[in-house]
Amino acid sequence: MGSGDALGVRMVHMLASGMNGMRTAGDLVMRMQMTRGMRLREAKAYVADKLGVSVRDLSDGVVMQDVRSEFGIGRLTELENECVGEPTAMEAKFNIAELLDLPINCVQRFAERVPSVGAAWKRGGEVT
Repeated sequence: MGSGDALGVRMVHMLASGMNGMRTAGDLVMRMQMTRGMRLREAKAYVADKLGVSVRDLSDGVVMQDVRSEFGIGRLTELENECVGEPTAMEAKFNIAELLDLPINCVQRFAERVPSVGAAWKRGGEVT
């Protein structure tokens, strides 16, 4: 887990929170900790409330696959073509920003640079 280890960050996060990143809700909990300065317990409770699941469900990979698909917040699969009709990475980030009421830098920059997307996102509607 040195500075050149590609899995270093994932391993540290997995050991720290035991939530497996995008396979469950670890990425969402981490976002709340990083952007709002929440403690782990507080961040888990906030995310669970927003997703309508229990805190225990946040670390259940089976439950979270369905929840992540339902909210369009991205999920990991073995094959990319399994996700036909599901949001792309950028769409998932827009959905995460809206769901958790978070400022996500790449979402804000994208919305600024593509006016039709930004306007639709701000009013909560479809892009025309």
